[in-house]
Amino acid sequence: MLAAFSFATHIHAASVPKAGDKAPAVECKNQDGKVWKLSDFTAKKAVLLYFYPKDDTPGCTKQACGLRDQMGDLKKDGVEVVGVSFDSAESHTKFIAKFNLNFPLLADTDGKIADAFGVRREAGKNIARRASFLIGKDGKIVHATDVPQADVHLKEMKEALAKLPKN
Repeated sequence: MLAAFSFATHIHAASVPKAGDKAPAVECKNQDGKVWKLSDFTAKKAVLLYFYPKDDTPGCTKQACGLRDQMGDLKKDGVEVVGVSFDSAESHTKFIAKFNLNFPLLADTDGKIADAFGVRREAGKNIARRASFLIGKDGKIVHATDVPQADVHLKEMKEALAKLPKN
């Protein structure tokens, strides 16, 4: 029992990856119950993986709708956008429908992805901090934003995307 506790404590202590770090290999089910794997996208396109605290709350809605509204440019630049929170697939489905979101949301109900990226708000709490990671085709973090303000994420990611190689 103690070993399991130590292991869980170790997972929560993961540091947040920085630009230049290899992105953790993660997979999770999306709002439709389909498995989404980061490795399915690396080498093919860049991935904007963003974590947010809760579906249908003011800051999270602002961030999701901001990304929704930029989707034309993001797709043109070959970027896959994926949102992640501790919310259930059912909650994600309602959030997507309510705001006409045009990208998948991962139901990280056990926090494995949040822990892999070091963004769980605090040990034992099932909520992630707002954090965004732009992952290049090489699987490395190109840019990371780890601040509470949704508009800062949108601005910084737009700037980072503009610097990605076009191919």
